[in-house]
Amino acid sequence: MNEKQVLPTIREFDPILMAVLANRLNAIVREMSNTLLKTARSAVLAVVRDFSCSIVTGDNRLLCPGEGLPVHIFGSSLQSQSMCDLHLDLAPGDAFLHNDPYLGNTHPADHTVIVPVFVEGVHLFTTIAKAHQADCGNSIPSTYHAYAKDIYEEGALVFPCVRVQKNFKDVDDIIRMCKRRIRVPEQWYGDFLAEIGAARIGERRLLELTQRYGVETIKAFFAEWFAYSERRMVDAIKKMPDGKLSNTTVYDPLPPILPEGLPIRVDVAVDTTNGYIDVDLTHNADNMAFGLNASVACATSNAMCGVFNCMDPDVPHNAGSFARIRVHLRDGCVTGVPKFPHSCSMATTNIGDRLVNVTQAAFAAIGDGHGLAEGAIGMGAGAGVISGIDWRRNGPFINQEWLITNGGPGTPTTDGWLNYGLPVAAGLMYRGSVEVDESKYPILVKQLRVMLGGGGAGRFRGAPGSELVYGPRKDPMTVVISCDGQVNPPQGVRGGQAGPPAATYKISRDGAVEKLPGVIEFRLEPGEWVRGLDAGGGGYGDPLKRDPARVCHDVPERWETAARAHEVYGVVLTGAAEDDSLAVDESATVAWRADLAHARAAR
Repeated sequence: MNEKQVLPTIREFDPILMAVLANRLNAIVREMSNTLLKTARSAVLAVVRDFSCSIVTGDNRLLCPGEGLPVHIFGSSLQSQSMCDLHLDLAPGDAFLHNDPYLGNTHPADHTVIVPVFVEGVHLFTTIAKAHQADCGNSIPSTYHAYAKDIYEEGALVFPCVRVQKNFKDVDDIIRMCKRRIRVPEQWYGDFLAEIGAARIGERRLLELTQRYGVETIKAFFAEWFAYSERRMVDAIKKMPDGKLSNTTVYDPLPPILPEGLPIRVDVAVDTTNGYIDVDLTHNADNMAFGLNASVACATSNAMCGVFNCMDPDVPHNAGSFARIRVHLRDGCVTGVPKFPHSCSMATTNIGDRLVNVTQAAFAAIGDGHGLAEGAIGMGAGAGVISGIDWRRNGPFINQEWLITNGGPGTPTTDGWLNYGLPVAAGLMYRGSVEVDESKYPILVKQLRVMLGGGGAGRFRGAPGSELVYGPRKDPMTVVISCDGQVNPPQGVRGGQAGPPAATYKISRDGAVEKLPGVIEFRLEPGEWVRGLDAGGGGYGDPLKRDPARVCHDVPERWETAARAHEVYGVVLTGAAEDDSLAVDESATVAWRADLAHARAAR
């Protein structure tokens, strides 16, 4: 197949107008996001920003993802397609609630509001607002249920793209169902209204945009924007060498279901001649009786995220560029097409984070300058779901904390990003506020600090995680934690070291410390504390090749310890950080690094 057959046709469309319209769409998605952020009630939305907005074309192609979380928005078109397939009577004023993981959603805790936008009687756009719920009706007080044997034990309310507004008015039956089953009904309803508001503001702005430029111009823009994005993706792929890559990671043991853990494999084929990247996730285990099974949206999105992390960041992320990534899934596979009624309660995280990591790390095998290390995984204590009774309001509370840091991966050119969060979120969520959490919920945060030397060493090091200690102020509190990365931490690539693993501890009133399993639901009495250690990101490249000046800078900045500078990075320092006299002894460093390299090679 020659290039003329592969590349989309270049159309006659003003490139300046194309740039204007593309940026206008981004502005609309930002306004949608700001609407949701400013009007949501739960801290997981109003503070953490665990939501995403996007715009899809009427024929179900992702047009504008904005700055949404990749795991949320890369599969937006799957949900809008479900809306079109299930509802042949779409009309202006409709809105739909969709959280069905078997029909294109990520997992049941992600409630998605979908609004078809009609222009001159034509369904031209769809606006989408997806928000993670503090409570979605699960059988346990958590939006995550790792041990759910099936969707029935999981217990979440599932809405397979149901109409929640008609003629711009609520369908009260659906609202009552949610309020009856959700533990914090008014909080949920406030978040629901915020999603509706975000989708409707997007609808309004798109109508204004189309009125200004005309339907035909907008349709022509669709065609050229997708064609341009596809050409950019082809160009990026052609800069890589042809080849087939394979990589495996291991999800932590989950007794008694996974006593040895779960290997997760990815096979990648780069076809520079025709401009395609194939990602094969079929060589993995069948669906299992737990809540970690990936949905189609999550498996596809996370594989693509791992690819895009290794590509030119200026390539637009939309249906045009997506056409050049072919993700292969298998029915009934833990990383594929889930077979009903297997639970997908935790499809967005855990195994999903492993998929991002194993894919981006696979590209490192191409050679220096390619791929990334593995980013920190694990929704530890800092991402625990807390619940109980708030005596100040004489009622229940529930919220997912987001005080984790989780160190980002080392890259071919940069150190890892400190406030990384999770691979599936790509650093786009905000870290929670201690002050806001303490004011909204009856908890006390005793300690939150970045871990000294907490990243994987490398030519470019992974970022460190944080240490967090918190507990209830007055009454007992339930905590649900679903933390991977405590046994198999994020790995480095091309000689980079692994980041330190995550860990969770319970501290009793008398100070006794108990190490907890990675996945656990437990009760904290007043005077008891949970202590969580985030994982750190893996390093990229040999630590002995790191610029000694950067190591010298890291020690007084408390990214690294003096001991690690000497023993891991092979840098001989003189002076002291306290009086700004710290310096590199260059000749001694050269000799010491040679000795360390010889010793490591002999092992």
